Amino acid sequence: MSLIREVMTLAELPTCVSRHHGQKTALLIQDESLDYEALERQSNKMAQALLQEGIRPGERIAVLGKESLDSLALLFGTAKARAVYVNINWRLSVEEIAYILGDASPRLLFVDGESLPLVSRLLERLAFQPKVITLSAAHPSWPSASQWLSSASDSAPGLTYDPDEVVVQLYTSGTTGHPKGVQLASRSFFAVAREMDARGEQWLGWTERTVYLSFVPTFHIGGLWALARGLALGSTCILLRTFNAAAILQAIPRYRVTKLCAVPAMLQVLMIEPGIQSADLSSLETVVYGGSPISPALLERAMELFGCGFCQLYGMTETGNVAVCMRPEDHRGAHHQRLRAAGRPLPGVEVRILDERRNELGAGSVGEIALKSPARMVGYWKQPEASAKTMVDGWVLTGDAGYRDEEGFVYVCDRLKDMIICAGENIYPAEIENVVRSQEGVADVAVIGIPDELWGETVKAIVVPRPGFTLRPGDIMRHARSHLAEFKVPKSVDFVEQLPRNASGKLLKEQLRRPYWQGRERRVN
Repeated sequence: MSLIREVMTLAELPTCVSRHHGQKTALLIQDESLDYEALERQSNKMAQALLQEGIRPGERIAVLGKESLDSLALLFGTAKARAVYVNINWRLSVEEIAYILGDASPRLLFVDGESLPLVSRLLERLAFQPKVITLSAAHPSWPSASQWLSSASDSAPGLTYDPDEVVVQLYTSGTTGHPKGVQLASRSFFAVAREMDARGEQWLGWTERTVYLSFVPTFHIGGLWALARGLALGSTCILLRTFNAAAILQAIPRYRVTKLCAVPAMLQVLMIEPGIQSADLSSLETVVYGGSPISPALLERAMELFGCGFCQLYGMTETGNVAVCMRPEDHRGAHHQRLRAAGRPLPGVEVRILDERRNELGAGSVGEIALKSPARMVGYWKQPEASAKTMVDGWVLTGDAGYRDEEGFVYVCDRLKDMIICAGENIYPAEIENVVRSQEGVADVAVIGIPDELWGETVKAIVVPRPGFTLRPGDIMRHARSHLAEFKVPKSVDFVEQLPRNASGKLLKEQLRRPYWQGRERRVN
């Protein structure tokens, strides 16, 4: 019997899998590992310590830092305590992190050693003071996780769990400039896999024999989804705290990695890494990719170089991640145009292409891609109006423009949302525009994404200076860097006398983008 039939919730995952694979390595991070029995015990201790703190069901627990054995045991321990795990992107600026903390209002904040220097600045910006616990050595002001766990039992809390109860809250950037907390229930991680199992389908070649290597952070739905899926099937999951092409090429033969997860920009860096031609990739069965579009030419080169199956996943945080899949068999022998496809819907998932009035369009017609999945989000945290705009009658409106062909393959050809994707990170221009507009001497600004052969897209700011002010590109970049994460800082800045607007004053970004995207088949790179 497939393990996925037993695993109903994140809370129950370590318990179920440890019964079958107790001594098997579950997690490996920087040469430190936990087997499934140890993961069960450590997650129980985390849950018991949270309950000793008086944590109640639905309260938020925040984590700021790179992946560690403790932070992932805390993921399952938080679920076992029926609290909600808020994993924060450590690449964000202090202002952005402080906003998320203020919005989520966590009772506890767990921080790794690299992010500890930020804590005092974060606490100064908050109207409340969460208890801080370090995921590294003890700090004079805050206890370490080992100290905090010292009196906790490793027995199960003995609570009951509901697959529809919120267990994770991930923050996505928004068109308004402020990130929104996407609430995900346990069903978001297992519903589609259970649907496949019920139909007798294996989960995309994932089994207990799989050794999975990922450098996609778990503050992204892709990284967290793959971790949960892999562990639920008894796989071994190897996580790299940072992307390092040379380390990846060494890890693949050392651990006999069978599945590799990457975004296209990372694949491209791997492909130009010295030594790739002589690297031992013989254990690889599948490269799983997604997060941003990939060109057919790059995909064909990657398929030839890696010599294994390729699998593309398409979805978003709001859909619980994977909704559409381009399976390995769809890649084999595919013509050039087919390689532009995102794939076909997974079992239990429905896809519609909608016009502006939300009428369904036929094959070949371009409209907004809408997805209906049993894994979809519960809603945005404390934002019912935004939730209602994104989820309509159970359908998630993706903000992507695309079409379906006669065989049911979905193609993404443009974005209806004003969004840039750089190396798999979603960037909303409104957030950057608000920051640049706050700089003295800036009268107006537009931010657009322009094609980049390595990262997919990069951020360009087009600025109108105020009369009497002299601004340089470096001025704009420094100001943005002091308020935003580095990946959101404009990589190029142009200055113009005015921006194109229509009669009602609406900014005509299409006119600004056109010169950079001219001659390309689609407006995503």
